[in-house]
Amino acid sequence: MEEIIQFDKQLLLMVNGSDSVWLDSVIMTLTNAKTWIPLYLGLFYAVCRTNWMRRMGNPNQPRAIMNIVLILLAAGLCVLLAGAVDDEIVKPLVARWRPTHDPEIGALVDIVDGYRGGNYGFFSAHAANTFSIAVFFSLLMRWRFFTVCMVGWSLVNCYTRLYLGVHYPGDITVGLLWGGFVGWLVYRIYCRAYSRVNGRFEVPRPYDRKLLLVPITVLALTIIYAFLHAAF
Repeated sequence: MEEIIQFDKQLLLMVNGSDSVWLDSVIMTLTNAKTWIPLYLGLFYAVCRTNWMRRMGNPNQPRAIMNIVLILLAAGLCVLLAGAVDDEIVKPLVARWRPTHDPEIGALVDIVDGYRGGNYGFFSAHAANTFSIAVFFSLLMRWRFFTVCMVGWSLVNCYTRLYLGVHYPGDITVGLLWGGFVGWLVYRIYCRAYSRVNGRFEVPRPYDRKLLLVPITVLALTIIYAFLHAAF
């Protein structure tokens, strides 16, 4: 175990930071949760438009609203189980220092804009939160290209945590595993609730690919914004 821990620390030092002020700015923008609000709004638009269109001309249109509420609750449950459990239970219990606070290598970590994060870093809430959302919506919407984009989005967030030196690769790996499990579990719970709302057991149909281009486009534009914002 000690050899694994030391390897984890050496691997972190290999990918942490850079000599580029521009890249520092890009990473700080991408790691900020507020940066991704447009993406969440794009997902919300796709959910609302899809469920409403499926109920057009149907006397049970209130079910469309209920389905939308179920998805919002499911997304909230992903964050609660993935991130809140980590921050409130796992991190204080395990109490593994973040690299930026680690007495052994803290002085070697490249700090960006004085950002060090909290004391403890196991496991990564960024990795768990983003991957749980990526897995849940990928299972819900079922388009391979969309899945690739969402997983890529989560991995970009994971990389920013390594770059900033606030998580070890091991923290990220465990966060991804937990987040993936949570996303799958919440999807299963959602499917059961969806069947009850609609009065019969059924798996939600795949989403219209044209609608899914909205959150994908927003994701791409957000990343472009981060690069341009750093340049100016």
